[in-house]
Amino acid sequence: MTDKENNKVNISFFLQPKCNVAYIYSSDTFRQGLEKMDHYGYTAIPVLDDKERYVGTITEGDFLWSICSLKHGDISSIPARELEKYHVEDINFRRNYPSVRIDADMEEMVDRVMNQNFVPVVDDRSVFIGIITRKDVIKYFAEKSARNFTNEIKI
Repeated sequence: MTDKENNKVNISFFLQPKCNVAYIYSSDTFRQGLEKMDHYGYTAIPVLDDKERYVGTITEGDFLWSICSLKHGDISSIPARELEKYHVEDINFRRNYPSVRIDADMEEMVDRVMNQNFVPVVDDRSVFIGIITRKDVIKYFAEKSARNFTNEIKI
């Protein structure tokens, strides 16, 4: 991608705003987090602190490993009520899902989206404002490529 192409599209073009995105809070219980992930069918979800700042992304695996450590691997005997005693902030996030700032350039955003299904987007105070999905980025470039191909054929 050339510098000229980078300047044409701002990453906010890809942004799915916070009001359209599921997320959980670090103060949520294991049960609340798991229920929200199950409700939306997600395998990973952004985690925010009480000031709406992005603190990381939690995965099903993070929950599983934490629950296993509570019962030393015997998760079949954990009642749902037990999951209300523990909070998301107590979980060790095993994988880093770095965010980008809304003023980041396309190159940084594309670099992140190549390694993550979605990229959390924050403002200059690290407040979570939404996500950019890999699917939306691929769709944009596929449509752009198709348009370029069509234009080349017409020439």
